[in-house]
Amino acid sequence: MAAASSVASPVPAASDASEGAKTAEELAAAAASAEKESSMAADNNATNGMPPPSAEASAKPAPMNDASMTPPADMKSTSAEEAEAKRREDRLYADLKIQSLIDLPPGERYNKVLAMSVDEQIALADSLRGGKGQEFLEGLDPKQRETLMAMNNPEGVVIEELSQAKLLRAIYSERQLEEVMTDFWFNHFNVFVGKGPERLLLTNYEKEVIRPNAMGKFEDLLTATAKSPAMLFYLDNWMSVGPNSMAGSGTERSMMHRRPGPYGPYGRPRPYPGNNPNARKKPQSSGLNENYGRELLELHTLSVNGGYSQRDVTEVAKVFTGWTIDKPLEGMSFRYDPRMHEPGPKFVLGKHIKPNGEGEGKEVLHMLATSPKTAHFISLKLAQRFVSDDPPPALVDRMAKTFEKKKGDIREVLSTMFHSPEFWADGAYRAKVKTPLEFVASAVRATGASVDNAMPLARQLNNMGMPLYGSQPPTGYSMKADTWVNSSALLNRMNFALALTSGKVRGVKVDAQQLAGGPPPPPDASATLSAMESRLLAADVSKQTHDSIVAQIDGSESDTPEKSKPTPPKPPDANTIAGLLIGSPEFQRR
Repeated sequence: MAAASSVASPVPAASDASEGAKTAEELAAAAASAEKESSMAADNNATNGMPPPSAEASAKPAPMNDASMTPPADMKSTSAEEAEAKRREDRLYADLKIQSLIDLPPGERYNKVLAMSVDEQIALADSLRGGKGQEFLEGLDPKQRETLMAMNNPEGVVIEELSQAKLLRAIYSERQLEEVMTDFWFNHFNVFVGKGPERLLLTNYEKEVIRPNAMGKFEDLLTATAKSPAMLFYLDNWMSVGPNSMAGSGTERSMMHRRPGPYGPYGRPRPYPGNNPNARKKPQSSGLNENYGRELLELHTLSVNGGYSQRDVTEVAKVFTGWTIDKPLEGMSFRYDPRMHEPGPKFVLGKHIKPNGEGEGKEVLHMLATSPKTAHFISLKLAQRFVSDDPPPALVDRMAKTFEKKKGDIREVLSTMFHSPEFWADGAYRAKVKTPLEFVASAVRATGASVDNAMPLARQLNNMGMPLYGSQPPTGYSMKADTWVNSSALLNRMNFALALTSGKVRGVKVDAQQLAGGPPPPPDASATLSAMESRLLAADVSKQTHDSIVAQIDGSESDTPEKSKPTPPKPPDANTIAGLLIGSPEFQRR
């Protein structure tokens, strides 16, 4: 079955202003106009003394010639105009039908769609353009919304569920450190949702690979990501083939027909290539892919300044040949394929790696996970996430020592950081600018908002430049302020804050009066602002921010036209005050 395609789209397409909803009166007028034209044509024939053609004359075939077989140009244009008029008429009827469905109660609307034939559902999906899709889903419960969306785009439902789960956990979870670390490690071992089947693999990747290891041993997490189908597909290691492997050298096909001999069922390891001078030589590419090898060294472990060379990248790529995906079209899981693995020894970072099949990869992962350079790099990134964009080197060094001593125990490294004087220093207070995800989650949490549908919040993140799971490069999203602090980004944050507190974000409800200490609301704007400053920012607001909001409030009140008779004072606009505080510089920091 099919349903509304625009319903499943995260970002609604722009609506066509020329194709607005048409009324029944317009259809009637169009029909009357057509009838009038027909009547005028008949009158013209009578005036010119031309009787209407009889049925007999009409049925008599005209003589066949080249000229009669070529339709006139005006007839072609008339046919095109008629076809276009027919399409417009069909769209008019479709718009009327959609509007009639939207006007129904949500439950009845849902049942009407389920009762449609497949062709009718396809036509309905084609007609739901622009913002009509979201309007059509308005009022449906989550199960009904998901059912209609899954009819047309089941993959879209998967990624929407994953996005909503991430946001809802960030807002409501009582295990906030676990959520922060899950997000941190996903960003560190980034996978892009827009590449091929990744949207179907990400749920397992985050749930079974990242989350269980977020507070455990780094080596376990590193190994789990290396074997994950999501990572294998994202960095193309699943199709990396050693140039001298059975699959890469072409010996696999010849071995299928070889009888066991003195060298065993596989014959000589390297058969002499010139036995048949008449054989056609086919150029063979190595099939070696270095993407994972490079990112493993540069982004996952040692860092860009880790002291490795291009030869190390190539050797690591050879080590991980054969680490592939089992049944790519039937669910996908990790599989080691010895036929794809590059034979022979390798040399990584000056260390000799003996031929050992899959064990070679495990040896390299262990070597990288226990490297002092990896300990420093991971400690630096954690300090940048929790302390400041430029953390004190002494703190990073202590965390790195704990990393080495405790064999990569992430919980112990975090404990060293949390108990450090640098973490609690005055300079670290509000030193970090929130990413869009942190800003949206903290805004909803601070206002005590009720979230019935988290997808509008996810679309707000799109507007702010941080779509969930949408970082295309393997570097992930930046955690530094210079990426997120610019005039356009701050304007988008202020617009979101005002929309949130004014109830203009669908699926999210905020009680601004309750934020101000009501009901009943405070008597004036000054009292409302004071109460909200305490509630949202622990009363820690700069004089500049306070005066700016006061001026904004006074300016909006002075815009009202003056009257001769005094009027009772208006209640304070709690929604606007809350929005201005959430959009303030103080709320942007953590």
